[in-house]
Amino acid sequence: MLLTYLCITSILGPVRFEKIREQREKAVIQRLVEIRKAEVEYKNQNGKYTANFDTLFQFIKTAKKKRVIKEGTLTDKQLKSGLTEAKAAEIVRKGNKMEILEKGLAHFRRDTVEVSLLKELFPNYSEENIEKMCIIPYSRNEKFELKVNNNYTNASGIRIPLFETAAPYESYLYDLDRHELLNLIDKAENENKFPGLKVCSIIEPNNNAGNWE
Repeated sequence: MLLTYLCITSILGPVRFEKIREQREKAVIQRLVEIRKAEVEYKNQNGKYTANFDTLFQFIKTAKKKRVIKEGTLTDKQLKSGLTEAKAAEIVRKGNKMEILEKGLAHFRRDTVEVSLLKELFPNYSEENIEKMCIIPYSRNEKFELKVNNNYTNASGIRIPLFETAAPYESYLYDLDRHELLNLIDKAENENKFPGLKVCSIIEPNNNAGNWE
């Protein structure tokens, strides 16, 4: 009976570990993607990344983002006549009512407006709880690692700001089977990989990819 129990445990143990790991990593990945989205927007508006979560959150709370309001679409006939989105928008912008009617653009509108970055990109957060984005799910209230390299220069001499954010296995799997966790960490280290989930890299550009993608 004991031998049977041990055999079953040896099989079900790893299965349970992987099932829980998969569940938790979905939540961790979601946060990593959110941080990536915030950092990319920060860089787009500031020319560099930030390694400070407080700075990042203050930016999210106060920054604006341009959004194009679209009303109406061009018909196949209009497109075949050489009318493009840009040309149509310019005609409407000029406000010549006769031309607008002749081109069939009475209900066509393309306006660029500024909206709250927080509401536009992170509708599930508010100013009161945005700080929880930096906390690793299922951890002991640990923060994601956040690093930047704003001085990276490629072979052509072009400066390319880089950043990375990560969550070690130890942070969100610490309370699971210790043997399975150590095996997972050893496997990653033996393959020269980060022992956990990570997005982007401060060593070289990787199109801001995550190591699960």
